[in-house]
Amino acid sequence: MNIVLIYPNMGDYRTKDAMTPLAIGILAALSPGHRVTFYDDRLDIIPDELPEADLIAISVETFTAQRSYQLSDRFRHQGKTVVMGGCHVTFMPDEALQHADSVLLGDAEGAWEQMLADCERNALKPRYRGAHDRLLAGCRIDRTIFEGKRYAPVSLVQFSRGCRFACDFCSIHAFYPEGARTRPVDEMRDEILSLPAKRFLIFVDDNLFAGKRVLNELLAMLTPLKRRWGCQISIDIARNEEMLDKLAAAGCCFVLIGFESLNETTLRRMGKSRSHTAKDYAAVLAALYRSGICVYGTFIFGYDEDTPETIRSTLAFAESNKLAIANFNLLIPTPGTALYARLEAEGRLVYPAWWLNPDFRYGEPVFRPGGMSIAELADGCFYARTRFYRYTSIIRRLCRAGRWRTLLVAWLYNIASHRDIARKQGIRPGEKG
Repeated sequence: MNIVLIYPNMGDYRTKDAMTPLAIGILAALSPGHRVTFYDDRLDIIPDELPEADLIAISVETFTAQRSYQLSDRFRHQGKTVVMGGCHVTFMPDEALQHADSVLLGDAEGAWEQMLADCERNALKPRYRGAHDRLLAGCRIDRTIFEGKRYAPVSLVQFSRGCRFACDFCSIHAFYPEGARTRPVDEMRDEILSLPAKRFLIFVDDNLFAGKRVLNELLAMLTPLKRRWGCQISIDIARNEEMLDKLAAAGCCFVLIGFESLNETTLRRMGKSRSHTAKDYAAVLAALYRSGICVYGTFIFGYDEDTPETIRSTLAFAESNKLAIANFNLLIPTPGTALYARLEAEGRLVYPAWWLNPDFRYGEPVFRPGGMSIAELADGCFYARTRFYRYTSIIRRLCRAGRWRTLLVAWLYNIASHRDIARKQGIRPGEKG
């Protein structure tokens, strides 16, 4: 079969900071014997017609659902068979089936191969489900489909799927309620050795700390490779100086940490573990900097304890502690999360299916917050983003970035953020940018 894989953007516009979507590479690797063509909507202009396609597969996230459905409806109107998968489809299969011939729920392995076989026999079922108890041994990624596209100059890899924690705003636990699974370390080594030696590596794991034993095995493997890399970790690792030394020795020079809030009550409301406390954030950052590790911090605004002053003080914290990168995110309830269920039950959702609502715009709250108005929340979050990514702020903060390769990655991300903040603000999902 001729299979066309599509990774949609939020709208019909192109970006300059896209990274390789590993899920698409996994689908390509699971499709031996078929001709696979890939369009990344963030970089490529998707043709109005795909006459050669026997099957079109679209990977859907909540923010890209509207655009995904537009594309699917267009190609199905032309008589094409369209299937969908991804996190949003897993949580909203009935919705997706209004726009697709079949949906794949959960991980692709096992289910994707069966879907292809059924499609060849003209016996496609409405739903397929990938098991989350499958071992990750043998997981492969076909990166040849990324060739010729202008992705950010970094290499993405994945060691684990799932997370040890169950934050109420996060869909990862809902998608992987069984916890975290890891790949064999020797397979990770082979994959990393196959990637360009000078490329900065980014682990896309939701939390690289899937367990102390497996993390130690991974770090022991990475250390002699002398690669530079970044990852997302939980704050409990950042408090462990012995583990920080191991991370640094293994080549880690960048970590993403979800600080989320400076308020202890808000952290408890999120469902953060008791070890996640705002009292020692500055000490944690100092320990990371001593180890030569830069920090990408994320923060969320919109919980009931948050006020306009919360946003201003968080921005001041991020700038005074010279975070290399930071995200100041609106609290957005997505389907499948405990947060969405709670706000829906409380009747606080302004747009229950906000991802489809024609009135919703990016950067706009979709529920009524408790400590400020909707406008104050939207304006405050936009203010924090624009102030943090001013050129003067970028220069002051990145003087701490250290090694030139780390500095380059941070600089590229900061410049891309400076450009994109105003452009994305106010865009309707699915519209032409």
